[in-house]
Amino acid sequence: MRLKKSLLVIAISASLSVACSNETTTKVTNTANTVTEATQLNKITNASKAANELFDTIFMEGVNRNPVRQTYLGIKTDYDKWQNLSEENSALELAFAKEALLRIQVIDIKSLDKQTKLSYQLLTQKLEQQIADYQWRHHNYPVNQMFGIHSQIPALLINQHSIKNTKQAHDYIARVKNAKLLLEQLIDQLKIRENKGIIAPKFVFEHVVRDSKNLLVGAPFDQQKNSTLYADFIAKVNKLDIAASDKKALMKELEKALTVEFKSGYQQLIRYLTKLEAKADNTDGAWKFPQGDEFYNNALNRTTTTDLSADEIHQIGLNEVKRIHNEMRVIMHKVGFKGSLNEFFEFMRHDKQFYYEGDDAGREQYLTEATDLINTMKGELDQLFITKPKADLKVKKVEAFREKSAGKAFYQQPAPDGSRPGIYYANLYDMAAMPTYQMEALAYHEGIPGHHMQIALKQELEGIPKFRKFGGYTAYSEGWGLYSEMIPKEIGFYQDPYSDFGRLAMELWRACRLVVDTGIHNKKWTRDQGLKYYISNTPNAESDAVKMVERHVVMPSQATAYKIGMLKILQLRAMAKEQLGSKFDIRQFHDVVLTNGAVPLNVLEDMVNDYIELTR
Repeated sequence: MRLKKSLLVIAISASLSVACSNETTTKVTNTANTVTEATQLNKITNASKAANELFDTIFMEGVNRNPVRQTYLGIKTDYDKWQNLSEENSALELAFAKEALLRIQVIDIKSLDKQTKLSYQLLTQKLEQQIADYQWRHHNYPVNQMFGIHSQIPALLINQHSIKNTKQAHDYIARVKNAKLLLEQLIDQLKIRENKGIIAPKFVFEHVVRDSKNLLVGAPFDQQKNSTLYADFIAKVNKLDIAASDKKALMKELEKALTVEFKSGYQQLIRYLTKLEAKADNTDGAWKFPQGDEFYNNALNRTTTTDLSADEIHQIGLNEVKRIHNEMRVIMHKVGFKGSLNEFFEFMRHDKQFYYEGDDAGREQYLTEATDLINTMKGELDQLFITKPKADLKVKKVEAFREKSAGKAFYQQPAPDGSRPGIYYANLYDMAAMPTYQMEALAYHEGIPGHHMQIALKQELEGIPKFRKFGGYTAYSEGWGLYSEMIPKEIGFYQDPYSDFGRLAMELWRACRLVVDTGIHNKKWTRDQGLKYYISNTPNAESDAVKMVERHVVMPSQATAYKIGMLKILQLRAMAKEQLGSKFDIRQFHDVVLTNGAVPLNVLEDMVNDYIELTR
């Protein structure tokens, strides 16, 4: 009996010993695993930090080489200078891109966290495309009715170049003087294109010459009221807390810069453009360029971030036009209109109830109501968004010097340091082109929940490198803008059926763009064919159609981004909704779309797929 007890004690002791040993081993193993995991996590954190620092270094090196980019980012280091347009500088930028690509290729991708891997992927693609697209650097029109150095000079000085002290006033004057060199470089670039047969169609010259001449009208060039830049400079300098004599001296210095270097530079440009116009023809498509078809296919790829062909995009446009026409007929019957859809278009184009007067009072009324629409939407954002931008948004009309040639509306991003709000610009030059029934959709697209939500928020994101904060993809940003015209309807906006018709009219306009852009640049449509398509298929004013077709001509592929991007966002949302069912939250979906900055559409699809997997 005593032996059995002894054996039992020994057995129990042995069990306890083994148990303790196992427990100790488990604790040691767990501790080792924890240490290993912590070490691995630390390695990933450090590697990702180093990679992001390199990405930011490369980005800032590029910014430091471009004074204009600096100014847009609120940096005042080279506040007295312009960018370099020379061929030598283009070659240097190519070399910088190749070197940057080599610098990031040494990174061990496996050692990075998920967000940094995405940054690596995006920067690699950006640099590879920059290098590949060097061959197409002359396949464009450096001055046109939409943009160009001739209009960038006054636009940047007026809208971006603030004057908070005397030095910044002198910097402004230096930029006015240095405009002559910049314009001479521009002429050199135009001559290179001229020798290659890349000359803008005739219609472009009237716009560019007119806008350039407008800058030389008024004091100190003549006895009329102050010119555009002189008035801007005086208004800014008068706000400085300096002696009146100092203000007067600054104004005298600017007068000299305007009447000598600035005037000479623009006169040279006007003379050259007048000669070049004689060589221009009325051929509109990019197919006329050297290797034009190859260039346009590449442009479509870059703009849409898809592999869709010109034929596929053209057909998507035709299909969308048909669908939207059918939805418009429903509204037409709802408001009791008797007649065809085209007759309804004619009614919407001309009935006075949809247009404000083309005077100061009418323009002021438009701006007031557009501001009210945006302020109302601000109060409803919680229904749609978790993350919202801190930057404010203002509504302004397009300045007089560029309103005749500028687009219908556009958005200007806020300064990253918060010193300047985001701006929704409405072009009120021709009030017949700004119907009130489109006002709501236009405000949502350019303001909130459109470009301001997406672009201002992108700039404010933390934890992503600067090239993602300040870079972009047209299909993503314009796709979001067009999608943003639709989503307010889902929370009760567009109560007026005419306003809802305006929303569809704006979407229809973007669908037609797919047809006309590919028509002009791939199918050799004439400008008149493009005009006829818009006029017969949309309710927009003929002046809208003229501006849009002219925009297609000088910006091949750009206008295809809107509808392709919107359709992709809607497709991804429908997929998430179907797979998540009751777990789907529109606010979370919008967070996925917006809180990683601008991305190509295929990358956006990967993000939505990840969101679905994590939410299931």
